[in-house]
Amino acid sequence: SPGAVTEHFTLNFTITNLMFTTDLQTPNSRKFRSAEKIMKHYTDSLLQKSSIGPHFTGCKVTGFRSGRHGDDTKVDAVCSYKDNASLARFDREKLYQELSTMTNNVTKLGHYSLDRSSLYVDG
Repeated sequence: SPGAVTEHFTLNFTITNLMFTTDLQTPNSRKFRSAEKIMKHYTDSLLQKSSIGPHFTGCKVTGFRSGRHGDDTKVDAVCSYKDNASLARFDREKLYQELSTMTNNVTKLGHYSLDRSSLYVDG
């Protein structure tokens, strides 16, 4: 749309039932690409259902890291949306609440379990 500018925000969360392995840190490894595709599917489908859904353009997984307990996997993503006059100011707290609700109080993402205190949205 005319005048729309692409804006970005970060999305971070920890999966407690995805064992972290070093090949998840290697962007061209088969395991990274597979996990990246799955996480993109889940994050994109959630965000399309959120209040920014009509303006949402996608997420890119930027990395996987070892979690606190060694077998947890932290997921880092950068997501984009088109910002224009029809979108109220990006409200990261509102989006956090929506994502929290859609993930059963930050416990479920598809067949993955989430660390309840790990969801982070930064605009």
